[in-house]
Formats: sequence, C-alpha cells, structure tokens
Amino acid sequence: MAQTQQSRADILLANPAPIGLMAFGTTTVLLNLANAGAIPADSIILAMGLFYGGAAQILAGAFEFRKGNTFGMTAFISYGFFWISLVFILFPTQLLGGSYSAASLSSYLFLWGLFSLIMFFGTLRHSGALMFVFGTLTILFFLLSAGFGWNNSNVIKFAGYEGILCGLGAIYTSAANILNETYAKSVLPTFPVKQKG
Repeated sequence: MAQTQQSRADILLANPAPIGLMAFGTTTVLLNLANAGAIPADSIILAMGLFYGGAAQILAGAFEFRKGNTFGMTAFISYGFFWISLVFILFPTQLLGGSYSAASLSSYLFLWGLFSLIMFFGTLRHSGALMFVFGTLTILFFLLSAGFGWNNSNVIKFAGYEGILCGLGAIYTSAANILNETYAKSVLPTFPVKQKG
C-alpha cells in the first residue's frame, strides 16, 4: 500500500500554467484589440472567449488542483468562467439584439478588478512576470469599469491598449514557461521572487 502511494506521488505531471496563460493572453489581446477600435467586436471574439479563454483555462485550473497549486487553480478556473460569463453577456447583444445596463456591466467589471487585485497580492510570492500580468489586469478591469460606467469611449479605448499590454505579458510568461522547461535553462526570464528563509 505504501509503495503504491509512493509510486503515484512519483508520477510527473506536465505544468498546466503555460496553456492557461496562453489561453488568457491571446483571448485578452483579441478582445482588447476590439476595445481599442482596431478590429470589430464580433462572433470570433465570442468563440475565442468561450473555448480558449474559457474552457482551456478551466482545464488548466483543474490540473493545477491536481498539482496542489491553490493560486493557479483559483486564477485559471475563475478567469475561465469569467470568459464564459462574458460570452453569455455579449452574445445576446452582438448576435440577438439583446441588451445590458451600463451600471450592471460596470459593477461586473469592478468586481473582477477587485478579485484581480487580491490575486495580484498573491503574485508577490511568485514572479515579476506574474506581477506584471495581474497588475495590468487589475488596472484593465478598473479602467473598463470606469469607461463603461461613465459611457466614455476614450477611457474604453485607452483600456484596450492597456489590455493588449496585459495579454502580451501573459503570452510572454507562457512562452517563458514553455521554453525554459524545454531547454532546461532560463531562455526568457520570469524574474522569480527570492523566498526568505
């Protein structure tokens, strides 16, 4: 019995963080290209949000749970369901002519900003790369909350540019995880936090 438990503990698991970060990053860039006015907000963004931003992050979070990583599990599952919920908010508006109130959307985005701020404090024990992703994400949610709450297209457009930066940070962090593991050396630095003691 003890030998069986030991052999299960020795099973190597792949790192699910790169897929979660890439799913988050690419979907965030795509949506914020639309917020910045570079591309239309259409069904392509909805599909990306539902399947890659949503489903792929939830799967990554489930595997983080398997690895015992509470931070990764909470982040990926939460943001995965964020994308799915956003699709269900935007789908009736974009494709079926439905609507939502500016106050409700602003409150929704503000709460996600608050959650992201909490998660940002968690990154202070991880790496500079994750600090950048969660720091810019927190700012993004608060900017979008203000922009939609005030019905200010200039704030939303600025948030779009800031969101592109956030998404690129997540793509970089994903790439760093993949390449550093593949080459067994620091190809792209993530600036890990030195733990005291």
